[in-house]
Amino acid sequence: MASLGFFQLLKKKKELIPLVSFVSFAGVAAVFSSLYAFTKSDVIVNKQGNPEPWEQVDPSKPQKLLSINQEWKPIEELEKVRKLMK
Repeated sequence: MASLGFFQLLKKKKELIPLVSFVSFAGVAAVFSSLYAFTKSDVIVNKQGNPEPWEQVDPSKPQKLLSINQEWKPIEELEKVRKLMK
């Protein structure tokens, strides 16, 4: 019933249509971007469980939303340091 009143209000005051559409789009975009961020492995939500999550990032899997010609090659010096630290 409340939605009928809302659509009737939009029919009467057509200048509210762009405002409602922009606010709706912003809300939906905010929800989807936060859901996308929580699915990424390099976003830290719980620092207590794993203080160094970047150690478990798969280098073969792209971490960006859009990656063009991304190739990962290990850096020898970093691999030596990583072996010495373990």
